[in-house]
Amino acid sequence: MARSRSSKLDVSDAITNELIRIIERGVLPWRKPWIAGSSSRPLRENGEAYKGINNFLLTMRTQLAGYASPYWMTLRQANQLDAKIRKGERSSLVVYYGQAYKPDAADGSAKDEDDEKGYCFRFQKSYRVFNADQIEGLPERFHPERELLPDLPVHEPIPHMQAFFDAIDIHTTFTGREAYYMGTVDKVYMPEISRFEDPRSFYGVWAHELAHATKAPHRLNRTFGYSRFGNTAYAREEIVAELTSCFLGQELGFSAHTLEMNASYLENWLRVLRSDKSAIFKHAADAQRAYDWLVAASSAGRSQTSDLAA
Repeated sequence: MARSRSSKLDVSDAITNELIRIIERGVLPWRKPWIAGSSSRPLRENGEAYKGINNFLLTMRTQLAGYASPYWMTLRQANQLDAKIRKGERSSLVVYYGQAYKPDAADGSAKDEDDEKGYCFRFQKSYRVFNADQIEGLPERFHPERELLPDLPVHEPIPHMQAFFDAIDIHTTFTGREAYYMGTVDKVYMPEISRFEDPRSFYGVWAHELAHATKAPHRLNRTFGYSRFGNTAYAREEIVAELTSCFLGQELGFSAHTLEMNASYLENWLRVLRSDKSAIFKHAADAQRAYDWLVAASSAGRSQTSDLAA
């Protein structure tokens, strides 16, 4: 058991330290618009999209390495496809979360989840994967043709993105030059789309602020303690909003964006990551929950509109 805990700590250290080194260079690589092959999400060998922390990590690594394929797989999976990892290629670390039931009986007999004498515990494991671009001999389906982002008119709404956000039942007021969520009145405030050079940036900022709105007690009830500009609670919430915007951008076709992108913004990330090596894992999970909530809210809103129209 001690070795398992040590392994878990090493994984957290390795991933967090990698992220710290990248941010110290002054970049957030996941903000760059991209599509690897025909997907804006990293995919498992079977085509299933990664979620949460692994989505974030592999998105970042795809950006940094310039991979053209969205597919990732283990050495064993590559071997099963009669393919080989190219010499000198380095793997990427991802994590797996699960739960198991431990017996609590005197005879040590196994207990299932319905047996009150057993108890559930969560665990984290790590494993290593390679991008399809690092592997020789894979079937062509692992190297889909790259889709380019279309050119869009400046200052004009993008119909499918606008429809997604309009359907979310969180009031947004378009005014001024600042973007923020005000919890006391439960409203998002946004500059008008005409103030953005690229309409995708407009939706990236809107996603960021709606992510903040999901923390409200009647939504996801997310809190990191007393928050004021620049403190740790504020920084943690900013990380959640950033990652939520990243995940929504993959869904809709924009990149994460804020109006606040400077040295102090990056320092917020670094302060949290340096002080808590498990933070990126926790906040990626928070962001996945916020993403899921916003997708469900938009779907419900559009469904209701369709019913009324019918």
